[in-house]
Formats: sequence, C-alpha cells, structure tokens
Amino acid sequence: MVLQMRLIDTHCHFDEPDFDADRESLVQQMQAVGVSDLVFPAVTAATWPRLKAICASSPHFHASYGLHPIYLAQHRPEHVQELRGWLAREQPVAVGECGLDFYLPELDVQQQEELFVAHLQLAREFDLPLIIHARRSVDIIIKHIRRFPGSCGVIHSFAGSQQQADTFIKLGFCLGVGGTCTYPRANRLRTILAQVPLEMLLLETDAPDQPDSQWRGKRNDPTRLPVIAATLAELRGDTIAHIADITTQNAQRLFRL
Repeated sequence: MVLQMRLIDTHCHFDEPDFDADRESLVQQMQAVGVSDLVFPAVTAATWPRLKAICASSPHFHASYGLHPIYLAQHRPEHVQELRGWLAREQPVAVGECGLDFYLPELDVQQQEELFVAHLQLAREFDLPLIIHARRSVDIIIKHIRRFPGSCGVIHSFAGSQQQADTFIKLGFCLGVGGTCTYPRANRLRTILAQVPLEMLLLETDAPDQPDSQWRGKRNDPTRLPVIAATLAELRGDTIAHIADITTQNAQRLFRL
C-alpha cells in the first residue's frame, strides 16, 4: 500500500557500495512508505562518476557535487577546477557536500577553510544552493557565509544552538533534520526543532550513517525517513501529513526539483 504523502530525503549517500546488493529493492520499499526522491551529496572527486551513473538510473535521484572536508587528504588543488566543470556540465541540484569539520584533529583547518570558500564561490557562480557539513565549526561556517550575501542551502544534520539556528535561517539557510532528533537525550536540538519555522526545515537520513533511535547499530537507509518525519511532527504537535507536505515543498523550492 502506497501512503498518500510524499517525503524527500535531502541527504542520502545512496551511491555508497553498502547499497549495491539491494539498491533496487530499497527504492521500491522507500516509495511504498512515501519517500519519492533522494538527493545524493558527493564526497570526493573519485566518486563523482559513480554517483552520476547511479543518479542517471532514476528521475527521482538528484546529484550534488562537492569535496567533503573529512576526506581532505584525498582532495587535490585541481579538483576544485574539475568541480567547476562538473557543475557546468552536469547541472546538479546543489554544491556539496562541503564545509568544515573541527572534530577530527588531523584535518588542517586552513586547508579546510580555503576549500570551503572555493565551494561558496562556485555556488555563487552557478547560482546553486550548498549542502554544508558543520561539525564543531558552526561559527566559522557562519563567518564565511556572511562573506557571500545571497547564498542559500542547508546545514546538514544541524546540531548548533538556538542563536546559531536563528542566524542560519536569517542568512537563508535551511536546517537538515535527521535521525539525531529521535534520541530523547538530544534535548537542545529537539527544543530548537519544535519552534523554528517549519518552512526552513528539511528531512534527511544521511544513510547509511546516523540511524534513528529505533534503528541504532544498523545500516541506515531512506525507508527510515518517515520515522524522522513522525518525530518532528510529535515535537511540534503537528501531523505527519503536514510535516511531509511542507518539508517536501521546502526541498522542491531549495533544490528546484
């Protein structure tokens, strides 16, 4: 039975080899629970061709190209120029996954910032939204975004303060809502999500990572998105149908789907 609602997973690494064995069956399963579309954020230049090929297999798969800060050791200066070519030729829905990760001490901060600024410049050049990874780096992310007025996008797996959430929203950025919100211990995040404008929230699984509380320790996948939608509805005293409707409209607006 197909549910009469539509959800969009705005951050799903569905090109990962983890899904090679059952990707087709998962597509059928996710559609059966109302998940219609997936946005695939790339992480390294080496993975772009594979991501492109998988996205070409369905009109409901949408590519985003970028260089993830966690894989800094794999990035080369020429990859930024190559990224410009991919953005021009492939017409993706976004630039990313990009951003800053100050959690892992081995990642050079200056190199990360230079790479992030390059993504901001490319997003402006091609009039595309950004998919931003901001781990332990929210204030520096905000500082760089302010240098590029008119930028837009989504802060993936938002985990900042109420003030930081308000700042991102004022700057035109949506907040990505994933499995973290389903954990009762995430009190600060759950309080923020209960009150920020629904028009600035997007749903995401980050599959195969960040499983929800009911799926802890298992491989995450896009069929889990309704659990996140249901949690958000509960936190806001809303219906899952309304959450689905508005967050889907938000994704369509930001990524021009």
